Parts: sequence; structure tokens; C-alpha cells
Amino acid sequence: MHDPAITLATPDDLPRLLAVWESSVRATHAFLPPAEIDRLSPLVRDLLASFVPLHVIRDATGVPYAFLGVADGTIEMLFVHDDWRGRGAGRRLLEHAVTALGAKRVDVNEQNAQGVGFYRHLGFRQVARSPLDGQGHPYPVLHMLRQDAPTRRRSAA
Repeated sequence: MHDPAITLATPDDLPRLLAVWESSVRATHAFLPPAEIDRLSPLVRDLLASFVPLHVIRDATGVPYAFLGVADGTIEMLFVHDDWRGRGAGRRLLEHAVTALGAKRVDVNEQNAQGVGFYRHLGFRQVARSPLDGQGHPYPVLHMLRQDAPTRRRSAA
């Protein structure tokens, strides 16, 4: 199987990207009560609408099933629909983040054991820990760094 193409999301993709986020979070964030996921959903919807660019992998019909957002060398979001987990989309997006977008950092919920293991397996190491998440809730966050990440390639102008 060849590596799936990574394209940019369009505004029409946003409802599907929110569904991908929700599917991924419900599958990997068992520490979050369903009501908390429901509370976060409109915040994530607004974030997805304003975050540019979002990189996506699409199925054969063009429907996104995984997405990535990187800003200032940090992977801000990487989510794969539960139906597609374990097939290489997360790895493909992470490699793209590192090699094409210059990402070296990621924050991941400590209680998301699958996410922590994924990033560790792909070369990230914990460099710090925050006892609260970015919204001040008691969901500890691990700050991880990939020190061997290449610097971002510059394209010829």
C-alpha cells in the first residue's frame, strides 16, 4: 500500500473534521466524561474553523478521515477517525509534520496512554509536565520534544 496523499482541508470539510475529532477522542480519551466531550465540541468546531492550514488524509471518495494542524513547530492537533486507526494515517501525518512542517513539539494528555505511546514510539520524549490542561482542568499534559527532527525545508521562492 502506498502512502496516502496529504491535502489541505477546505471549509466544506469542517463538519467531517469535527466528526473525526469526536470519533478519535471518544476512542482514546477514556478519562473524559461524555459530557466533557460534548462541552468541548463547539470549542473544537470554532478552532477548526479558524486554524489554517489543516492537513488531511482522505478516503477513496474524498472524505477526510485524519487531520493535522501545526503552528510554530508544535503539533497542535492530530486526530484519526476511530474506523481508520492502526492503518498508518497517524504516522503519515506525524512524519509530514516533522519533515515538511518542521514540527518538533507536541503536548498530549498524560491520561491518553495510546497517544503518549504513539508519540514516544515515533521519537518524542517528555521534557515537561503540566498538572492542568490549557483550560485549567485537571487533565495533566505532557510536553514532548523530538530532538532529532530536521529543520523545516525552505521552498524556493
